[in-house]
Amino acid sequence: GKGLFIDHGMGVVIGETTIIGDNCTIYQNVTLGGTGKETGKRHPTLGNNVLVGSGAKVLGPFKVGDNARIAAGAVVLSEVPPNATAVGVPARVVKVNGVRSETLDQIHVSDPVALALCNLEHKIFELQKQLDELKKENVKSEE
Repeated sequence: GKGLFIDHGMGVVIGETTIIGDNCTIYQNVTLGGTGKETGKRHPTLGNNVLVGSGAKVLGPFKVGDNARIAAGAVVLSEVPPNATAVGVPARVVKVNGVRSETLDQIHVSDPVALALCNLEHKIFELQKQLDELKKENVKSEE
């Protein structure tokens, strides 16, 4: 599109079926690529006024809406709505029209290790119950 600005163009990869709208900004080490799973249109389409931060990867045949912002280092694998900000790996939309779409809660973060230990503790409890019942049955049958 008109007004495309590639700042520090080193390492920028733009796939052959990529479409870029007007007045977009792309920073260094950005990939606008495919996932290798598609034929035909396999690269992203950027709307107008899109900013793609340094090192971001936008992979697949979907649209990034007008005025969207992709954070540095983000890995975008699905559509980004207009006026949205996408961050993270994999990317998730955290703002739409300037309003946060999610709140980062660092206190109530899921802990997979604690969850696994809790599940193991529950399983051990169930197995101990079964073992106690088998012992009782064994004592009764010996009498």
